[in-house]
Formats: sequence, C-alpha cells, structure tokens
Amino acid sequence: MSVALVAPELWLEWDGRRLAWKGDAAKSHCSEVHLCIDGVIFERIAVASAMARCERDFAFSPSGRDEIEFSLRAADSSMIGEPWRVLYGHAARVGANVWEGAPRAMQPMPTLPLPKWTGASTTAIVVPIFNLPDLVRHCIAAVLRWTRGQTRLILIDDASTDPDIAALLADYEHRDGFVVHRNPHNLGYTRSTNLGIELAGDADVVLLNSDTRVGPRWLEVLRQVAYAYADIGTVTAVSDNAGAFSVPELEQYCPIPAQWTLPMVQRALLQNAGGCLPELPTGNGFCMFVKRAMLDRVGVLDADAFPSGYGEENDLCQRGEHAGFRHVIAGNVFVHHQRSASFGEARRAALGAQGMQVLRSRYPDYEAKVGATLYSFARRVLDYRVRRIYADRDGVYAVLPPRPRIAFAVNESGPSVQALAAALQSHYECFVLRVDGKDIESYLGQWLASLAIELVQILSAQAEDVRLLRAAAHVGVPVLDSSADAQLQTLRDSADHADTDPAASAQLAHYCMAKYQECCRD
Repeated sequence: MSVALVAPELWLEWDGRRLAWKGDAAKSHCSEVHLCIDGVIFERIAVASAMARCERDFAFSPSGRDEIEFSLRAADSSMIGEPWRVLYGHAARVGANVWEGAPRAMQPMPTLPLPKWTGASTTAIVVPIFNLPDLVRHCIAAVLRWTRGQTRLILIDDASTDPDIAALLADYEHRDGFVVHRNPHNLGYTRSTNLGIELAGDADVVLLNSDTRVGPRWLEVLRQVAYAYADIGTVTAVSDNAGAFSVPELEQYCPIPAQWTLPMVQRALLQNAGGCLPELPTGNGFCMFVKRAMLDRVGVLDADAFPSGYGEENDLCQRGEHAGFRHVIAGNVFVHHQRSASFGEARRAALGAQGMQVLRSRYPDYEAKVGATLYSFARRVLDYRVRRIYADRDGVYAVLPPRPRIAFAVNESGPSVQALAAALQSHYECFVLRVDGKDIESYLGQWLASLAIELVQILSAQAEDVRLLRAAAHVGVPVLDSSADAQLQTLRDSADHADTDPAASAQLAHYCMAKYQECCRD
C-alpha cells in the first residue's frame, strides 16, 4: 500500500479541459512524477523540468468517460497529495470531488469515418527475406491465417545463404496469391523492397518485415485507416518491439501480458484502441501500409542513400509529407516484431546512425518534428489505453481473455439467441443486431467497425438483407447465413433445455465454431 506524500493545495485548476497543479510539489520527494488517470499512468514528468505551475490540455477524456480521477504519484507509486475527481467538460472547484464510487470501465473512442475504399481494392504485402527460416515461416503462417480480401504476398529472397529458405519458399512458388522472387545476388534490404513494390504493380503496398507476426483483422484495419482521409499516406502498426512504435512504452521492449497470446492482444487493442491515430513525420517499415497514390507522387525508397535500410522509410515519408501526405499510427493494429534478428544490435545501431546523418542533411527540421509529435496528446492517450488494457484495470478480462466478437443478425420477431450466446461465451463475445427494415446501411458498417466485429451470423431469413451484406463487405467482415440451417436449429432447440441435457450447449458450440472457421477461411 503506497504512502501519501504531503503536498498541500496540490491542485490549482480544472476548467473542464485544462488541468493545472503545483509542479514543484514533489521536488523534495522524488525525481519523477506520474500523472495518472483512474490510477493508470498517463504521463511521466521529470521533476527537475517541472514548472511552478504545470498545465495539461485534454482534447477529450482519455478513458472515454466524463468521470476522471486525476492523481500524482512518485515513481515508486506512492501518492503525492490526494486524488481529484472531476467531470470532463465541466469546471470544478479545487478541493471538491464531483463524483463518487469506483471508476467505470473505459469506453471505445469515436471511430473514424468509413473509407471510400471498397473490398475490391488490391493490396500487395511485400516481405524481404534474408535467412532466418523459422521466423520467416512464422511470419508467412500468420499472414495466411489472418489475412482476407484481395491480396498478394510478394516474397523477395535476397540471396539467402541458409538452404532452408529455398525449401521453405518452394512451397509457395505456384500457389495463387503468391509471388516468389529470388535475387541472383544480394541486393540489400532497400533494393529488395523496391523490387517488391515494382512487382506490386498499381496495388497499395504493405511493407512487412520477415521477423513479424500479424493478428486478426490487421490488414482490414490498416486499409480502413489509410482510406479514412485522402491525405493519409502511410499507416504503421504498433508493436511490442519497434522503437517509437512500441506500446505502451516508447523505445522499449514491451512484453505482452504473460497469460495472453498475440491474437488476444490484437483483439484487446481492436476493441479498445480504435480511433487512436497519433501522427508522426515518419512510419516504420516493420509493418507499414503505403498508399499507391503516395508512391505514384514521390517514388519508391532511396536505395542509394539507404542500401541496408534504417532511414529509408523516414526519407520516403518526408518526401510524402512535402507532397501533402500525413503519416499515422494505427493504435488498434498490433504486430509482434522480433527486431534486430537480421542485423544484430551493434550493426543496427551503426546503420541507424548513418541513416540519421542523411536525414539531418536532407530535412534539417526532421528531428524537431519528431520531438514535437512523439509525446503528443494522441500518443499519450494510445499508450495510456494500452497500459490500462494490459493491467486489466477495469477487470474486463478477469474471467475470460479477449475473445473474437460475433454479431447475430435477426429481425424484430426473430428467434431468441440466449442459448446460442451462452453456449459460445467461453470462446466469443456475442452481440445482437436486429434488422428492422430501416435504412441500416448508413450506420451498420460504422457499428461493425467500432465494435470490432469479426463475423456476422444471420439467424433469421428476414435478416438477410443486401444492405447488411454490402455494409459488412465494406469493412471486411465475413457473413455466415445460417437462416436455413436445420441442424443448427435442432442444436439450438436442445440447448434451450440444457438443464436436462448438459451436453447440448457443448455440441452447439462445437458445431458453430466449425462453421465459423470455415466461413472465415473463405
């Protein structure tokens, strides 16, 4: 239990959007102060740099709730003064809490506008490869497992010296949706990547390192973010180990919760970090979606200046920025990154230093722009939400880990779904979508995207609506039509009386899960 440090009259002001406190209140107690929201770190502040009056503006509530509990803590978690409970958007009197009880769970953030992009758009995933067959195998397997829609996987073997790479890639040479190219001699990372971009034709491109693993809906979300606004040029995922794109701690290795798998982490962020889109003056090629419109405008990577990488995507993004494009982070796309597997730490550091020299000479203001955006409010919100998710501050995952979300589509007089939801609850988080004949298309896609629905199951014939199918296709959500599935209906009838037939729910769940897997593989 932390001990409170004496800090009389710590808080100075809350005008509804701006918080002010005595910045020197903790100077005699610690070297670093943590500004917390609902008990979770929002910002770390070096006491030495603190002003007599510290202020922070809040463009919105990071938790998505109007109720906010601000507190200051030392690095050892001891409290500095007393917390202050205020309401977002309402000025508060210093020393008076305006709400009681435990903080409520986070709410999803406002979602992006639906993109004009359609499911017919093509994306090429470019994976440069040099040795490390085990990592390459895991990378390809994850892409195959979690990628839907019109895609091509372009594998560029940069003259690997490990014979296992040739054997591994031979399995994909003649498969639909794959392009396998072997360089006759080693070209280096950047030229190999440019070759992949050339082979992509007029498609959008995802640059994906061979030491990564992706998760559910990774590509659908990257595309949706990229096309939410015309001036977005690149979208980069977040990771456990990707420098400035690591969450929740910048430039650190951030292991995922020990009890979770990578798909679980991806789903937790899908469901709680949508709308977190910090901007930076660059992306990161470990997993970066690049719109073809930007490539057509500014060209490909500069292989002469950055032959081995480390600076090439920064240079590309700066050229894109000068042409009017922005670069954002998709806080709800998590990609595991081994990092340094190809080069090792020492060589990676040397290449990074060389690349930075080129960037400084070409873009003298680049580092200043990085500094101005790296700790932006939007980025602090993203890291805050990931910290809160990982700590399970809200107890959302105390019983069950993050699960895929499914929506049952029924009409107003449709059948009950309680038995089906109960049978699936250990494996899926279930929602009900009632199709009532109104104009659903205008909001259905937004609803599916905001809740991170991964599958729509139609349970009544009246719910099969072309508008529903069109909206689901627009956001890349598969649809399973079970309205005429007699076996499913029989199993549901049995599960309705599960108290007399304990195995009925298990049989229903097993049947549905097999159908879901088949549907999602299509």
